[in-house]
Amino acid sequence: MNPFFNELGTAVLKSWKQENFSLDKFPEIARAALAMRPPGEHVDLPRFLHDFLVDDAQPSQTESGFGEPEIIVYENARFYIQLLFWMDGTTAIHQHEFSGAFHVMSGSSIHAQFEFEKPKPITPYFAVGDLKMKEICLLETGCTVPIVSGRSCIHSLFHLDTPSVTVVVRTQHDPGTGPQFNYLPPRVAYDPVFSDPLMLRRRQVLDVLEQVQDPAYVDLVLEMMRELDFERGFYTLQYCMSHLRDLDEWSNVMETFQKKHGALSEGIEATLEEGLRREVIKSMRSSISDPEHRFLLALLLNVRARPDLFLLVKQRFSDASAIDTIVRWATELLEETDSGLAILDASFPQEMGGESDDEPALIVSALRKILDSHCELPEDFPEGVLDRVRSGLADSSLRLLIG
Repeated sequence: MNPFFNELGTAVLKSWKQENFSLDKFPEIARAALAMRPPGEHVDLPRFLHDFLVDDAQPSQTESGFGEPEIIVYENARFYIQLLFWMDGTTAIHQHEFSGAFHVMSGSSIHAQFEFEKPKPITPYFAVGDLKMKEICLLETGCTVPIVSGRSCIHSLFHLDTPSVTVVVRTQHDPGTGPQFNYLPPRVAYDPVFSDPLMLRRRQVLDVLEQVQDPAYVDLVLEMMRELDFERGFYTLQYCMSHLRDLDEWSNVMETFQKKHGALSEGIEATLEEGLRREVIKSMRSSISDPEHRFLLALLLNVRARPDLFLLVKQRFSDASAIDTIVRWATELLEETDSGLAILDASFPQEMGGESDDEPALIVSALRKILDSHCELPEDFPEGVLDRVRSGLADSSLRLLIG
């Protein structure tokens, strides 16, 4: 057992005992203990990993899939301390059934906090409401953040460095604060632990029908929309969305769902669209290792307004303007494709205007103009290029750059 984490756990236990193990007091106790002795300043991580691998005198480990991986470094009947490694992980927007605090031991993260207004339970495992972002900030190494169980602490983390390492001091479980919902903006909360075997099998059957190109696929999905309850209808839409779009039947199926559920379905299509957008951005992360480019992905995933994007870029890269930094990233990410040029998933057709050798420069110039309305384009700048670049951005995860 690592002596630092044993001392940290002992100190937390002593302070919490003095407060009669009040759950309300625990987040501040955990935060203060981590801030007083930051693990990154007291733990030799390579040495810790060596000892963990060869020394059997370790706290009991869980089979949790949270973290890449999770290591329990201190355990007590009331709370424990975990070390979480993050390689490509990005947490869903979620709340907790426990309380405590987390500390950025190594790396950095974009931290977004939300509130879920006007919640309306549909089942014990599914609800609709209005998910709104309260705050977004950059967490650097050494930052410590309290965790409050329940809906008052809804957040997500996008880890920027590989690996990022966080230390979490947390209770075992806070009664009455479950389920531990995940959130799909802007409308849905769901229990990720709840299992519906019938829906699992239905998805598998739909998958078979899709693969064999069954002509009855769309009619069957339409009948499901007319017959299933709201929750199962939502999950069916979520699963079938991409294929229905390929078949040009998405609008028809979505309208059937909306007709059945009326006002309750408000915002559901936007939620499904946002879910696809977020999955596209997350999938890019596995092929992008540059920390600055991963920072851009984090902003595209989490930021809702262009001024906030500029603010966070300036916060992290204070020696350059936000616009210059974003244009540089775009230039570095610009690449040729079979159909033209692309920046991440923003596609720009061949023959944008002028000679083909000039097309990358045209795209970059147009992007700068889009980001800065005061920027002057050359008098001979080809007509229509600005609109084509704006259109390519609008149909991609980079649409935030349009403003």
